[in-house]
Amino acid sequence: MDNVDAIPHYSIRGLAIWGFLDQRQFVDYLFGGSSIKTGCLVAINAEKVLTAERDALLASMLNAAEYKYADGISIVRSIRRKYPSAAISRIAGADLWEGIMARAGQEGTPVFLIGGRSVILEQTAALLRAKWNVNLVGLQDGFFSPADQDAVFSRIRSSGAAIVTVGMGSPKQEKFMFDCRASYPDALYMGIGGTYDVFTGQVKRAPKVWQRMGLEWLYRLCSQPSRLRRQLKLLRFVGYYLSGRL
Repeated sequence: MDNVDAIPHYSIRGLAIWGFLDQRQFVDYLFGGSSIKTGCLVAINAEKVLTAERDALLASMLNAAEYKYADGISIVRSIRRKYPSAAISRIAGADLWEGIMARAGQEGTPVFLIGGRSVILEQTAALLRAKWNVNLVGLQDGFFSPADQDAVFSRIRSSGAAIVTVGMGSPKQEKFMFDCRASYPDALYMGIGGTYDVFTGQVKRAPKVWQRMGLEWLYRLCSQPSRLRRQLKLLRFVGYYLSGRL
């Protein structure tokens, strides 16, 4: 499925979000054609939308990202409210990353992992090789100085990676992806936050029933009450939803 026009796009607060039916369609699209797509892959949730409204640099990066997808249930519900005929599903970033890694293993696609602590990164690499025989061409933890960034870019370029996944948290990971892409445009860059921790079992995700009900955010809040302040900030997005200013 190489035709961009075959996948609908929906605008939420000025961001054009891809309307994939499900994760499988998304992965098939990315790997369709003679080679994997290139560009920046960014998960969109309510918190990121609100942050972009007060952070001009993040806003410009999100607008420039080729693939913005609905990671948060609030975004999915907002799209369905604004576009009643929209056939779109939430695609959790952690699940999408696993789907991409599984397909990369099948295709022999070279992958470079960035971010997190060295021990978690090594565990992630070992699991990827064991589960899907992923062709890992480089690893880099997230604790390098700005002065070392160009050297990291050079390593990625020299590795020939076709997929670069960056677990640094937003907006740091978006900035890294866009800066690296300027140096090496021939890859698909994906920001994944704390996915390595989830994949290795360091952080527990909500049970599947919570995920299906769109309550993963509530599970995380119950597990980490310190997130309450962050959640309260999302009331502004609720206001957008209720007033139709989406």
